[in-house]
Amino acid sequence: MSSKQIGGANNGQTRNIAASKAPKFYPAEDISAAKATRKTARPAKVRSTLKAGAVLILLAGRFRGKRVVLLKTLADGTLLVTGPFKINGVPLRRVNAAYVIATSTSVDVSAVDVAKFDEAYFKREKKSASKKGTEAEFFGEGAKKQVSESRVADQKAVDKAIVEAVNKTSNLKSYLASSFSLNKGDRPHLMKF
Repeated sequence: MSSKQIGGANNGQTRNIAASKAPKFYPAEDISAAKATRKTARPAKVRSTLKAGAVLILLAGRFRGKRVVLLKTLADGTLLVTGPFKINGVPLRRVNAAYVIATSTSVDVSAVDVAKFDEAYFKREKKSASKKGTEAEFFGEGAKKQVSESRVADQKAVDKAIVEAVNKTSNLKSYLASSFSLNKGDRPHLMKF
């Protein structure tokens, strides 16, 4: 409230005026305010079996059933894995830890430099904002997406170090190249990985 001087002998000298006017429209029902969330972003806990160099079995996605080598855990909780590409065709990629089985086999990955691989490395390029395209683009008949030369060079550098480590252990190369699958009568809960 604020007070305002009023002229004239019969007008009481001052008036109290509200700081803000009352709204002319009132909603028929009360609008509830959204509750403030109390959740905080915490780094994901990773299972104790998921250590760098562990051989994992992928359970979902394009490469399900493939055996891959874990290189490191990224800050967002995903796992950085590779086939290596030269052995079983799995490139450097991020994998959700919920969709892997850790095996007792491990590979020495101390020679691999994984410092440059982070979330930003795997970020996708934005597409052009034009809504109208040609008919070929709509039906997927356009040019295929090409892998950048830097990605190919990074893959080769990582593969070279891992393949050298894999070749030191007998049968490990064929183990990584083979796919995991279950047959009739297999009991996964009784298996030792």
